[in-house]
Amino acid sequence: MAKKRFHIAVIPGDGTGPEVIAEGIKVIRAVSQKCDFEINLEYYDLGGEQYKKTGETLSDSVLESLKGKDAIYLGAIGHPDVPPGILEKGILLRLRFELDQYINLRPIKLYPGVDTPLKDKGPEDIDFIVIRENTEGLYAGSGGFFKKGTPDEVAIQESINTRKGVERCIRYAFEICKRRNKARKLTLCGKTNVLTFAFDLWERTFKDVSKEYPEIETDYAHVDAICMWMVKNPEWFDVIVTDNMFGDIITDLGAMIQGGMGIAAGANINPDGVSMFEPIGGSAPKYTGKNMINPIAAILAGQLMLESLGEGEAGDLIEKGVKYVLKEKLKGVAAGKMGYTTSEVGDMIADYISSVNP
Repeated sequence: MAKKRFHIAVIPGDGTGPEVIAEGIKVIRAVSQKCDFEINLEYYDLGGEQYKKTGETLSDSVLESLKGKDAIYLGAIGHPDVPPGILEKGILLRLRFELDQYINLRPIKLYPGVDTPLKDKGPEDIDFIVIRENTEGLYAGSGGFFKKGTPDEVAIQESINTRKGVERCIRYAFEICKRRNKARKLTLCGKTNVLTFAFDLWERTFKDVSKEYPEIETDYAHVDAICMWMVKNPEWFDVIVTDNMFGDIITDLGAMIQGGMGIAAGANINPDGVSMFEPIGGSAPKYTGKNMINPIAAILAGQLMLESLGEGEAGDLIEKGVKYVLKEKLKGVAAGKMGYTTSEVGDMIADYISSVNP
């Protein structure tokens, strides 16, 4: 029987992106040998440096090439010499919209050996998932200016929410909650008391879809209350589903309570198409080339990617390697505080995977 082979697009990106992606690839190659599948990598030069040279963010030909891959593995996009919004809209948002990656999935998980700023909370308390709608809301880019640059200027940014977009996101969240099979509780995060049109649609759709999942407990909380309870009682949450903007905000809070950006990974998912996996910490340009950034977020993004491709055993092995290194080796998870270099952390996780029995 022929080995499974996956064709992966690799976008190392800007800043420390290439450094952490190199360690992620190192770990993926180790686990592919252990679990007997092949990885075919094709690298794409997208990001700030490419934009500075060519004035182009993401060409149509590159986009078409990416559509033919099994997944996209992204380092980071963001360059200090490029004005904010150009790379984000031209590359990241365009990929999400064009590839219809309508789910942003963010595990919020505190691993043993990692410090959280929350008093008296441990790994048993911080283990939930945020499902964020990823292609609509305020990020759809609907709006504009009137009398721009004058004292009478008006700026309008509209939140676009469709029944189709909301329902498919909520349905995906119910399925994740069902498969996760932990507390079996799904919380809708919104602001129904103020955003009465958008979240009326979200709330009605949530109630409609919930009828198909009687085994799942449902709950609702305003976004400001979610932020309080994520700090006070993170153990209350199993899966949270929310819109694009609120999801963007609460997942950064989630990253902090799980120990920091250095171990926070995310996925932009099209369940029927090409998905993209990335560390969420950004390009961190001040650490570029210093071999001191934490690569674990990128390595965990690789874990999410392999799991989405059906390689659950490989994903489990990566997570075991991460747990081992976090608990037994690292002094901390912040850049320059690990007690090891970026490449040494990747080596330790890859070596662990190579040495253990699946």
